Amino acid sequence: MRRFPWILAAIIDLVLIVAFAAIGMANHHGSILPGLLIVAWPFVAGAAIGWLVSLAWKAPARPLRSGVPIWLLAVGAGMILRVLTGGGFAWSFLIVTLLMLGAFLVGWRAIAALVARSRARRA
Repeated sequence: MRRFPWILAAIIDLVLIVAFAAIGMANHHGSILPGLLIVAWPFVAGAAIGWLVSLAWKAPARPLRSGVPIWLLAVGAGMILRVLTGGGFAWSFLIVTLLMLGAFLVGWRAIAALVARSRARRA
């Protein structure tokens, strides 16, 4: 994939992780703002670790090279940070988090790769 701006990729990841937290807050608490940052920050921190480990800024829109490590570390480190800071743990929440953040963090990259591939074929 041609040069995708890493800052845009980081912003997309951040927005999607916050959206994930907001959807959960709205579905389970009926409101979003009172605890949105408390719910989102562990997963944002985990994604940041994923960015560092995968060197994602070198290929920020690659689904496998960047998306998968960012996703897995967002979930894994995010759940650990959540539990360590008193957020609690439930297997159902882990499963939903794996599925949703996988769809979000790997999904947008897969769509971008398909679009880039389609454009390259037309060129």
